[in-house]
Amino acid sequence: MYPLRRNRRLRINESIRSLVRETVISPNDFIVPLFIVEGKNIKEEIASMPGYYRYSLDLIKNEIRELWSLGLKSVLLFVKVPEDLKDNSGKEALNPDGLMQRAIKTVKEVAPEMLVMTDVALDPYSQYGHDGIISNGKILNDDTTAVLAEMSLSHARAGADFVAPSDMMDGRIFEIRSLLEDEGFHETGIMSYSAKYASAFYGPFRDALDSAPVEAQNIPRDKKTYQMDPSNRDEAIRETLMDIDEGADIVMVKPGLCYLDIVRDIKNTVNVPVAVYQVSGEYAMIKAAAEKGWLNEDAVILEQLTAIKRAGGDMIASYFAKKAVKLIS
Repeated sequence: MYPLRRNRRLRINESIRSLVRETVISPNDFIVPLFIVEGKNIKEEIASMPGYYRYSLDLIKNEIRELWSLGLKSVLLFVKVPEDLKDNSGKEALNPDGLMQRAIKTVKEVAPEMLVMTDVALDPYSQYGHDGIISNGKILNDDTTAVLAEMSLSHARAGADFVAPSDMMDGRIFEIRSLLEDEGFHETGIMSYSAKYASAFYGPFRDALDSAPVEAQNIPRDKKTYQMDPSNRDEAIRETLMDIDEGADIVMVKPGLCYLDIVRDIKNTVNVPVAVYQVSGEYAMIKAAAEKGWLNEDAVILEQLTAIKRAGGDMIASYFAKKAVKLIS
């Protein structure tokens, strides 16, 4: 006797598969990370991220125009700070004419409706490559959060729509939200890296910004005293709920693919949008395997992005955003 229910009826051709598809990717799902450098006429490929570039402000204008034409409406800005401007206090991060502040204004001049998100962390500005101020072998949490709040205010004044603290210091969302409110920036949002793990997948990103931690003042060359232990699951919920209580508008899980269980846990728990960062190491692995001919790059890109959205990611920060939109179009 043949079964009355044959599930394959809903897979028999692309038309029916499209009709019943549960998870669909669109340009509206993406945040595009962009790396900015000082200088002019610079578009330099990042060696460990083939096909991805650092741009000077003059050339980022064309990139912004292309992103907008593709329907990509949100960018996340990172800056590569010259070595002579790095210190242990984050002074350059507060410079109203600093690279980040000028980058925000440049994007808004080219595409006023582009949603500009900005990285808020001290590691690009730190001579030690750490996300906090160091003293006597320790990361000073509260001293750091005070600077992060001032840094966020500087970004808001330059025109940022959202600040995105990625440091994992305790209490920094409250400090940032409080200062923004006190200064009248009620509409400036916060996308918090709420569950950011001490992952081995960040190497190419640190190459891009020359921001890898160095061993100094008895501080190890890792970020395990502030980023989360990859073994922990319940802690991610605690961190995320605290950030929401402190004023976060969007919460983020980072990295992506290895932490999809965390994405789903958080999605099932909170009532704010959940972002996921498909990080540089994930990008680099796909590119390397594709160059070897071991994987179909286009198919793997779409499969991974679909998995992230299916797990509960409302938005995805991805270095594949531009290519993915071209593929799905």
